[in-house]
Amino acid sequence: MKHSTTQPTRRGQGPARRIGRTLALVLPVVLVLSGTLAVTRVNWSGNPESSVLTASDVSASGATSRTATRAPHEVLRDQLLTELQEQNPGVALTHLQQAVDERPSLAGHCASIARALGRAAVRIYGPTRAQSYARPVCDTAFASGVLSSRA
Repeated sequence: MKHSTTQPTRRGQGPARRIGRTLALVLPVVLVLSGTLAVTRVNWSGNPESSVLTASDVSASGATSRTATRAPHEVLRDQLLTELQEQNPGVALTHLQQAVDERPSLAGHCASIARALGRAAVRIYGPTRAQSYARPVCDTAFASGVLSSRA
């Protein structure tokens, strides 16, 4: 008769194996959902006035909640749109260039602000007069804003 000194292998699942299988099932789902939510937060339209309403923006009453503080580029855009209405687009474009020179962090928003100024200039002054104020501020984004409003 032959005797074996080795123990038989364990047939049941250990805690590490159960955790591993759970992670293998749950982790891809979590990654896909977080990626989907991240993509929905991006403003793909290129229009800074339109924003995406997400679940975190809706309060318990169902109304949209806005924070009291606004981003510097939004404040600058509103100031320049007011200047455009009170004075002319040339003054607003000059102040936009000065603001970008003083605060380089605004350079990423310069083109969208200039396009918004161009669209507003067309509404106020008409396409021909608005185009006469065009300057090479932010790579002619003002002119593209005027052009997009003409079509």
